[in-house]
Amino acid sequence: MSEPSNFYTQKCYQQNSSNPLTPTMEDYLEMIYRLLLRNPVVRIGELSVQLNVKPSSSTKIVQTLKEKGYINYEQYSYISLTEQGEALGAYLYARHNILHDFFCTVNHSNSELEVVEMVEHFIDKETLENIEHLTHYLHDHKY
Repeated sequence: MSEPSNFYTQKCYQQNSSNPLTPTMEDYLEMIYRLLLRNPVVRIGELSVQLNVKPSSSTKIVQTLKEKGYINYEQYSYISLTEQGEALGAYLYARHNILHDFFCTVNHSNSELEVVEMVEHFIDKETLENIEHLTHYLHDHKY
């Protein structure tokens, strides 16, 4: 008699997640938030350049984010965040920064962007808070 397995593939975990956004949608929302911190408006072209994708790809994701209630957008116009989009964008931006600080600290480097991009979509809030506390501890104790 075999033991039941508690292991699943990454895709299965993702499908069972309560997150309504895909990792790609999260990246777009985070970048929109990031750009709006620096500039009063965001256009599709600027978003595409920052994410290194074609404007047609950006348009599709932006339309999906609009349908889900995270952004306001009309074709050939500016992109703005809804209240829901701003709240989630702020969280995604903070999550990125917390993870980047952590990985730079433990790897003694100045940039860990690729590592952050690979893992940030799969970290839950509790784990993120614990990573943030650990990073502060490491900084305080001159790791």
